[in-house]
Amino acid sequence: MQTLFGFDSLPLIKHAVATVGSYDGVHIGHKVLIEQVIRRAKLRGGESVVLTFEPHPRITLGQDEGLKLLTTAEEKGQILESLGVDYMLIIPFDRAFSRLTHEQFISEYLIDKLHIEELVVGYNHHFGHNKGGDYNFLTTQGLEVTRIDQQLVENNKVSSTIIRSTIERGDMCTANQL
Repeated sequence: MQTLFGFDSLPLIKHAVATVGSYDGVHIGHKVLIEQVIRRAKLRGGESVVLTFEPHPRITLGQDEGLKLLTTAEEKGQILESLGVDYMLIIPFDRAFSRLTHEQFISEYLIDKLHIEELVVGYNHHFGHNKGGDYNFLTTQGLEVTRIDQQLVENNKVSSTIIRSTIERGDMCTANQL
């Protein structure tokens, strides 16, 4: 796996299939989504790309009270590499980047700079300033978009927030399942 930092000097990534998110913990739900990115890229004869943020957006936006990350950027990279991801693109998440509209992010970054052909998103994916973009918007952008359903483990929703909560309660068994 090649790790890229920012959108400057990107290599040519052929038939890119991508996903975008914090991917803290790279939990079971993330793995289902990432496996789909890899599978879709192989079907296209292309390459898989996971776009993630550093620091976590909640930190930049001042919403990090009590936030305890599940993985460092390095650990996240090791997990993504073990899954078979071709590229991890780390986006420096600062105040200026946080003000990009969802239209700007898709057109200026994902299409114009990264040249993605397909985007794989989770069932509740929102992006851009004030979370203005979603799956419905993406389907109007000339990209193929695949949406992954919410993942459950023994009727438990899978999310980084829920995993953090189970760890805080000392329920390591459930945290490990998720």
